[in-house]
Amino acid sequence: MSPPRPHHSSRLCRRVALPALLLALLPLPGMVQALDLQFPAPATASGERREALTSYSVPVGPWQGGAIPATATEGVFDQTAWKIAAPGLTTLQILAPLRDQIATAGFETVFECETTACGGFDFRYGTDILPEPQMHVDLGDFRFLAAHRDGPQGDDWLTLMVSRSADTGFVQLTTIGPAPLGSPDLTVSTKSPFDPSIAPDAAQTPTTQIAAEPPSPMVAALTAGQPFALDDLIFPSGKATLTAGDYPSLQALAEWLAANPTASVELVGHTDASGPADANIALSLARADATRTALVALGTDSARLATRGAGPAEPRATNATPEGRAQNRRVEVILTSTR
Repeated sequence: MSPPRPHHSSRLCRRVALPALLLALLPLPGMVQALDLQFPAPATASGERREALTSYSVPVGPWQGGAIPATATEGVFDQTAWKIAAPGLTTLQILAPLRDQIATAGFETVFECETTACGGFDFRYGTDILPEPQMHVDLGDFRFLAAHRDGPQGDDWLTLMVSRSADTGFVQLTTIGPAPLGSPDLTVSTKSPFDPSIAPDAAQTPTTQIAAEPPSPMVAALTAGQPFALDDLIFPSGKATLTAGDYPSLQALAEWLAANPTASVELVGHTDASGPADANIALSLARADATRTALVALGTDSARLATRGAGPAEPRATNATPEGRAQNRRVEVILTSTR
C-alpha cells in the first residue's frame, strides 16, 4: 500500500519522507497507527546508514559504572540525521513534538534523559552517533529518548538524539525492527510547504538528500579524545612568536570551540631533544601560550584554553634524524572537559 498523499498542515512544520521501518507502518486494519513524523521547523537530511539485518544495542539507561545499560535487539536497522533551521528553539522544543508523535503512533518511552543526567561526555561517546558534520552533538546540551512498541511483526525500537548549535538543531532517529527495507533513498523537502513563491504541489515534492562530508581529522581526534597536532603553525627557530599569517588549523579549532561552548581544551607545546631540557620545556610552554593568544584573538574565551609545556618528553618520531626532530616540534590540542 502506498503512503497517503501529502497534504497541507495548519502548523508551520516540515514533513519528511521517513526511514523504511516507519514507512512500513501504514494504518491498515488491525495495525498500529503510522508515525507521520513532522519537525517544528524546516529540516534537511544530512546523513543516513542502513542495514538489512543486524544486531543493535538500544541504550535504556544513563552511563553508570563504566557502561550504558542496553537492550539487545536485531532486525532492519535505519539511522538518519537531520539539520533543522531552528534559531531560538531549545532542544526540548525540538524534542517535545517528536515525542508526542511517537507516542501517538503507539511507542512507549522506555528511557529519556538530558545531558548531565544521561552521563554527559561518557554517554555521548558510548552511543552510536553518525559522525560530524552529519550529526552534531553539543556536549553541554543534548537530549536522548528510547522508545518501544509491540509491532505487528514483532518488537519495534527507536531512539532520538537531539542537540543544537548556535542557530541549527540536529536530530538523529534510529529505528530497528522486523519490517523489511523500503525505498533506499531517504528524501526531505527543502522548502516550506507554505512558501508562496512555489506551487502547492511543488512544495510537497521531496528532493534527494545532500551527501554529507566526513568529519575533519581534527574534529575526529577531538571527539575521540585524542591529541591533534596543529602542524601548520610556524615558529622561528628557538622562538615562541608565531610567524604572521593565516593558520587554517587555528580557525577550524576556534570554530569548533564556538560550536561546542561547554568544551575546554589543553594546548601542549613539544620540542625535539636538542639542547637543555629546562630550556626546551620553557620554549614549549611559551609556544603553547602563543597559540592560546592567537585563539583568543579569534574570539575564543581564554578560560577554556589551558596550556602545558612538555618539552622533549613526548616525541612522536625519532630524534636521531632532522625529519624526526621536525615532527617532534609541534603544538597539540586535546579535549579536557565538556562542561
